[in-house]
Amino acid sequence: MKLFKIERRSGLGPEEFKKEYLSRKRPVVLTDFAKDWPATEKWTFDFLRAEYGHIEVPLFDKKFSEPGKTYMTPTMKMKFGDYLTLIENEPTELRMFLFNIFRHAPELVSDVRRPTIMKGFLNEYPFMFFGGMGSSVKMHYDIDCSNVFLTQFQTRKKITLFSPDQSKFLYHLPFTVASLVDMEEPDIEKYPALKKVRGWETVIGHGETIFIPSMYWHFIEYIDGGFSLALRSTGSLTHRIKGALNIARHFVVDRGMNKVLGTRWHSYKKELAYKRAGV
Repeated sequence: MKLFKIERRSGLGPEEFKKEYLSRKRPVVLTDFAKDWPATEKWTFDFLRAEYGHIEVPLFDKKFSEPGKTYMTPTMKMKFGDYLTLIENEPTELRMFLFNIFRHAPELVSDVRRPTIMKGFLNEYPFMFFGGMGSSVKMHYDIDCSNVFLTQFQTRKKITLFSPDQSKFLYHLPFTVASLVDMEEPDIEKYPALKKVRGWETVIGHGETIFIPSMYWHFIEYIDGGFSLALRSTGSLTHRIKGALNIARHFVVDRGMNKVLGTRWHSYKKELAYKRAGV
C-alpha cells in the first residue's frame, strides 16, 4: 500500500476548483472554505453542551456493522451533553454519525454560509459526525455517491482516501459500501491485494475542510475527540443513479438477507470480495 499527501489550497475559485479537482476527481484540503462561517468561532464543546445537551442521541461502537440482530443499530443512547463531555475528556470508541443538528436547532443554519465553490449543494443533509480520541470510521464510500466537503471543528482528524478504481483491491463487500479490511491494522497476508493499493492521506484541524470526491473510499481516525460537519453536493446523473441503487441494495437486499441468513450471508459476501480481488 502506498499513500500520498493530499494537497492543501486556499483562495480557490469555482473555475480553478472545477478544473483542478472536481473534474479530475482529486481530493484537496481547503484551508479557507469555512473562514467566514460564524460556526468556526461559535461551535465549541461548551456552547453545544449548554444549548443542546438535553437532546438524547444514538451512539455506535465498532460492532454496529457485525452481522446478526443488531446489524446497523445503535449501541446505546445518551444525553448529548454527557456524550460531549465524554469525548472531550477521554478516549472512547463510541461515535455519533449522520446527525442532522439543524433539525434540532434550526437557528444554527445561519452559522454556516452556503458555499460558492460549486453548484448543487444539498440543503437537506448537513450531517455532523462526533467521535472520541482513538475512535475510527471503518473504510467505506458514501452510499448516496455525493461529493462531500467535511469541515473539522476544535480538534484533529486523520483521513485516508482511495479512488473508486481501487475498490476490488480494498476487498469491497458486495451489496454494501464497506470494505473487509481493518485499516487500523491492515493485514497484508490476509488481504494480499492491498499491496497494489494507492491512496492519499492527510490530517485536518479546526476550520479546515477536505473535499472527498464522489465514491471515494475513506478511513477516518479521531486523533482527538471532536466533531465535523459534512456538506454534500450532487454528482453526475450516473452517480445519482448509482446512489439510488446503493440505497436499495443496502436497505432492501442486504438488511433483508442479513435478517434471514445472518452470518451465512456475511460469509457469502466475504467469499465474493476475495474472488473479485483476484489475488
